[in-house]
Amino acid sequence: MALLGGQQVMAQIAVKGETVYTMAGSPIKNGVVLIKDGRIEAVGANLQVPQNYKTYTAKVVTPGFVDAHTSVGLAGIYNVPADQQQLEKTAPIQPELRAIDAYNPNEELISWVRSHGVTTINTGHAPGALASGQLMALKTSKDGFDHLLDTTSMVAFTLGASVGENYNSPKTSAKGMAMLRSELQAAQAYAKKMANTDAAKRPDRNLKLETLAGVLSGKYKALVTANKAQDIMAALRLAKEFNLNMVLDGAAEAYLLVNEIKTAAVPVIVHPTMARAYGENKNMSFETAAILAKAGIPVAIQSGFEAYVPRARVLLFEASVAVANGMQPEQALAAITTAPSKMIGQDKRIGSLEKGKDADIVLFDGDPFEYTSHVCTVIVNGKVVNEKCM
Repeated sequence: MALLGGQQVMAQIAVKGETVYTMAGSPIKNGVVLIKDGRIEAVGANLQVPQNYKTYTAKVVTPGFVDAHTSVGLAGIYNVPADQQQLEKTAPIQPELRAIDAYNPNEELISWVRSHGVTTINTGHAPGALASGQLMALKTSKDGFDHLLDTTSMVAFTLGASVGENYNSPKTSAKGMAMLRSELQAAQAYAKKMANTDAAKRPDRNLKLETLAGVLSGKYKALVTANKAQDIMAALRLAKEFNLNMVLDGAAEAYLLVNEIKTAAVPVIVHPTMARAYGENKNMSFETAAILAKAGIPVAIQSGFEAYVPRARVLLFEASVAVANGMQPEQALAAITTAPSKMIGQDKRIGSLEKGKDADIVLFDGDPFEYTSHVCTVIVNGKVVNEKCM
C-alpha cells in the first residue's frame, strides 16, 4: 500500500464492470479486471476476487485512452508565451528539436486530460513547420518521466501553404515540397557518408540530417499533417519516393482520396471533429472518421491543438461526435485505444485490457458515448490517479 496524491492506492486492485470493453474481443458482461504490480493479472466474466484486493465498480470499463497526436505538456493550459513551447518559428525545418527538452511534466493541462480518461499521450512539436520537431509517447501519470514510453515516437512534418503563415519561406505548397525533398536527399547522402567504415571519412555530426536519416531508415515514423487533397497527395508521393513509414495527420479532405490512401496503406489520425472549418480545414467533414473506417483504413482520433484555452479538446467527446456522424461505437473506441497504440508502436503494452499489459483503465458511470456519462475513476500503471467523476 502506498500514498499517491494524498490518497491510499492499493498495489492489488479488482475492477468490476457491468460491461468491460477489452478491445481484444467481444465486450464482457459482468467483467472483472484483476491488477497486480501495475499490470493486468487476469480479465474475464465473474472472476473471483482474491482477498486483500481493493475493488472498484462501474457501469462500463474501457482501456485507458491513447491520444495519438497532441502538444500537451509543450503547450500549456494558460495560453501565455511562458507555457507555449510547441512551435519554433525561427526556421521551417528543425526535425532535431526534441519534445523531451520542452515538456513540462507538471503542466496542469496533463492532469486535466488525465481526468477525462487519457492515460497515454503522443505529444510534441505542433503542426505549422515543414519539419517542426519530434514527438514522444508517455503516460499521463503523476510520476512524470518515470513512465516515458518512447523519447522519439515520430517526427512531425506539415505540408500546405499554411506553413507560410509562420515563416518567410515557403509560401506555397510546391516550394515547401521542394525544400523538404532537398533536405531528405541531403539526409540520404549524409547517412551514406556516416556509414563509411573509415571513421576519418565520416562528416561531422549533424543533428538535423541525423534525425531525417532516422526517418528515412524507418527508425522514426513520419507524422505528416496535410489537410487539402493536393497536399495529401503530395504526402503520399513523398512517402513513396523516400519509402517513409508515414502516418497521415489532419487529413481534412481525406474523404476525397479514400482509394489512394487505402492503396498506399497509410494510417490516418483524423482532425478533431470540432476543429474550426476555415483555411485548409474549410472542407472538413464530421463524417471523415466514419468514411475512412468503413473503407478499412486504420483511423485514430486526436484531441488536436487549440489556438485558445484549454489548448486540448476532450478526446472522448471527439470520438462521440464521430459516432454521431456514422462511426460505429466500437470503431470509435478503437480509434482512441487500439489504433493509436499501434500507430505509436506501443500496442504490446497499452490499448487493450489483456493479461500482462499495463493496467491503464477508465471506469464510467454510464455509456462512454452518452453526454451525461462521466469518467469516474482513472487507473494508470495500476495506480488510481483520479476518483472524481468528470
